[in-house]
Amino acid sequence: GPSALGRLGEAAAPFGRTPVVVADAFILESIGPRIEAVLEAAGLSPSIRAFSGEITYAAIDGLVETLKGERPSVAIGVGGGKSLDAAKGLALKLDLGVITVPTIASNDSPTSASVAMYDEHHVMISVDRLRRNPQTVVVDTELIAKAPVHFLRAGIGDAISKKFEADGCLAGTGVTPFGTRPPATAIAIADACYRTLRENARAALAAVERGEVTPELEATVEAVVLMSGLGFENGGLSLAHSLTRGLVKARDAKNAIHGAHVAWGLLVQLAAEGRDDAFLDDLVGFYAETGLPCRLADLGMREASEAEIDDIARWTMTAPHLANLAVPVTQELIAGAIRRIERRT
Repeated sequence: GPSALGRLGEAAAPFGRTPVVVADAFILESIGPRIEAVLEAAGLSPSIRAFSGEITYAAIDGLVETLKGERPSVAIGVGGGKSLDAAKGLALKLDLGVITVPTIASNDSPTSASVAMYDEHHVMISVDRLRRNPQTVVVDTELIAKAPVHFLRAGIGDAISKKFEADGCLAGTGVTPFGTRPPATAIAIADACYRTLRENARAALAAVERGEVTPELEATVEAVVLMSGLGFENGGLSLAHSLTRGLVKARDAKNAIHGAHVAWGLLVQLAAEGRDDAFLDDLVGFYAETGLPCRLADLGMREASEAEIDDIARWTMTAPHLANLAVPVTQELIAGAIRRIERRT
């Protein structure tokens, strides 16, 4: 909610007196003094570290070295996904608790135990997991309302898929990140995430364009950050996220934000499942209202060749979520689904 950042000291105090804050440099310029004041008002002595660059094992080791042998009481990540993952990586290395303070709502990483690790060329090499999910997620919606609107749009794109991915995992033979089959509770949360976005996302985007906090923005942020995270971790991922393995290597499309990749991937997943045109038309209509991508060209990949579509399908087959669909997934099925979406939208 509005001004939730003011409760950060209250959230951090139970862990001990010496939190370490990891944040984007530009975030520290804007709200660093406020963060420090809030923590000090709670009787804490924070250590603050600016982070930039890729989330690599070397970068995490570098963060640890800056602590000079000191052991923080808790790791607090503030900012976008990289800062949050940097704090998670530090916590994983030192076995600390984690508090996340997202200043944008571009995905559900604040809630997730996952830590995406890359090499220096921005190629994902692993997805590590914390022993526990972040213990506290502090989302100040005044900060979200003032952030560029394309971040919230990406968050909607990342979250809109979770219902269908959880349903796919349940219908298929795959498992969740916890190694379990999806419980009914996860399916219900993922479904609520979808319904919340369909009802509120358009008005939420308009609110961010005005820089205002509204009930629709609050509902959308809850869906993007909390429901989406609970939905995918307990319900599983499927083809929509698998397709990002191909898109991050695809000409020009690789430069699009993660949530845009997932939104387009959902259309392909639905085509692969054999959904009818009326079902796809309804979702494409929602995409048009919210500015989500419907074709590869919307991701920057204009005039994709047949060979490039085949390459996306081939790279997608390396993803770990392919069992999470009711139908057997093959390279040919994926390529055919991509072509169906490209032809009809």
